Amino acid sequence: MTFGKLLATALTVLGLSAPALAAQDIVINGSTTVLPVVQKAGEAFMASHPGVSLSISGGGSGNGIKALIEKQCNVAMSSRDIKEKEAAAAAKNSVKPVRTAIAVDAIVPVVHLSNPVSALSTSQLRDIFAGKITNWKELGGQDARIVPISRDTSSGTFESWEELVMNKQRVTPAALMQASNGAVVQAVSNNKNAVGYIGLGYLGKSTKALKVDGVEASAETAISKQWPIARELYIFTDGEPAGDVKKLVDYLLDPGKGQKNVREVGYVPISR
Repeated sequence: MTFGKLLATALTVLGLSAPALAAQDIVINGSTTVLPVVQKAGEAFMASHPGVSLSISGGGSGNGIKALIEKQCNVAMSSRDIKEKEAAAAAKNSVKPVRTAIAVDAIVPVVHLSNPVSALSTSQLRDIFAGKITNWKELGGQDARIVPISRDTSSGTFESWEELVMNKQRVTPAALMQASNGAVVQAVSNNKNAVGYIGLGYLGKSTKALKVDGVEASAETAISKQWPIARELYIFTDGEPAGDVKKLVDYLLDPGKGQKNVREVGYVPISR
């Protein structure tokens, strides 16, 4: 393995980006929801393309798109579409963001393993995160104050939650804001009264997933849109992908390669 690859791999593990962009580097920044897909696919991609190094870091969809606009990265990971004001800023800086969908995701509400509540409706979730329902007793649980755990405002998952669940209502200021899916998992697993929301790929044994509107979150319900909180996951490039970036995008979309990696990390392939 070259020094460049060792550096990129080490920085990926640490969640940091490379300090400089070498000619053969592909710098990738953005959504922590998309991050597991790109990390998994990136390892295999570098193994099959020894002349290319990937530097991958999270930080949120908004930060990734901002980095692309400012020409600080080659690829932005995003769990939402680009906003009008971002598109305008990109045009002003002679950047032409091109969107590529690479996976489908379900945003899943999760609670502590000890919580007896196993299902909520979309409207109940909305009222919890708007601060209108504040005690688990109102939902068939224990007499305890609900601790809502939300993603921060730079997160595409936060914006998808606002669009698909909140219906133009604001998330309560009492919600504890977290910078990543992993941070939400940790916060919920450590607080028996907490409820948060995470990408499907982050479901594990440390939290309990809730049914929503009587539907269980899965690859099948996400792709069929039975799951009420489903969305696509994207990468953005400056213009149509070219050179090594195109090789990476082609790899991500290949049913036997990148799309297989999508399934392996718990998301839903675009090509089925």
